[in-house]
Amino acid sequence: MSRVAFFRPDDERAKSAATIVRDLGCEPLSDPMLAIEPTGETPRSDADHTVFTSKTGAELVGTAGWRPSGAVVAIGTPTAEALEAADYTVDRLPAEFSSSGLVEELASDAAGATVEVARSDHGSAVLLDGLNDAGAYVHETVLYRLIRPEDAGRSAEAAARGELAGVCFTSSLTVEHFLAAAAERGVRAAAIEGLHGATVGTIGEPTRKTAEAAGIGVDVVPETAEFKSLAEAVVERL
Repeated sequence: MSRVAFFRPDDERAKSAATIVRDLGCEPLSDPMLAIEPTGETPRSDADHTVFTSKTGAELVGTAGWRPSGAVVAIGTPTAEALEAADYTVDRLPAEFSSSGLVEELASDAAGATVEVARSDHGSAVLLDGLNDAGAYVHETVLYRLIRPEDAGRSAEAAARGELAGVCFTSSLTVEHFLAAAAERGVRAAAIEGLHGATVGTIGEPTRKTAEAAGIGVDVVPETAEFKSLAEAVVERL
């Protein structure tokens, strides 16, 4: 059975990913590369638009009792669903699930508007710069930090041994943490070489660029930035 690695946080996301990979007929290798460290902060409540970029951020504000005064904007269907589950109304969902897609979505309404961006400490500068350039007053609130778990790296060792048929990178940070874990275990070069013989998928263009800049060839990027679409694309290419 083909072995496919993924790097989702060690919660329901990893469990869901394992089920998806198993249902596609492959052996899942879960190696969480991200752990969530909440900051305890909440977004400002007086913005014209409040932007959420992840399911995690949506869940954190839901438990904090935050209420918006303006429009709620989500990047990605999982983010929108998490906001709705927390009893928020999602007013805008860009067709392109990316920072550049969101800038395009809000560009016509940005001039003079206050835009609150609520996300992790590793958010792309593309979003803030793009909104600023469009004339918005932009404020960022860091809801959580993304750290690498101490025991991460099983997938790097498996890649170095040539045991992976596929990998699913879901963010640039998962690529960076994969390589850092590989380096700590002394297998960075071997892990990259091992991935040359595997089908490598990334969830979007920024993640693809990060992987390729590190010498990892990328075979597939799904049209929809969701894990299920990514896993399906990787397995279809196997």
